[in-house]
Amino acid sequence: MIAGARVEVAPYKKNAMDFVLMEAVRAGLPGWDSPWGWGRPGWHIECSAMAGKYLGDTFDIHGGGIDLMFPHHENEIAQSEGAHRGHALANVWMHNGFLQVQGEKMAKSTGNFFTIRELLADWPGEVLRFNMLRTYYRQPIDFTFAG
Repeated sequence: MIAGARVEVAPYKKNAMDFVLMEAVRAGLPGWDSPWGWGRPGWHIECSAMAGKYLGDTFDIHGGGIDLMFPHHENEIAQSEGAHRGHALANVWMHNGFLQVQGEKMAKSTGNFFTIRELLADWPGEVLRFNMLRTYYRQPIDFTFAG
């Protein structure tokens, strides 16, 4: 929630916590002509649009990583409930903890990244599911080969 900690605060925002429905982009980058100029939908609007089209105004469970609670899901709620006459976007929100590999954040750049297909070559799916489910879903999930 510290302004500018993740990304630079856009100079056109009145408040650092504001979000945009249509974001201005430089010429040559993907975008569309709009009444406000060349731009593209804001970072959160595509999720609201897809959910509305395929799941309706309200659906049962919305999930995602714990890092999406704010600002992404907060913004989805604000714009979806505004567009859908106050109907809740989702009945239940579930946010999972980060996936770690042997105590380190999982990332392709560090080389501690595995696909499910790779892991299924050595272990049955039931073993992999049990390994993931033995941690409370909101806590970091630490995948270890010993586990």
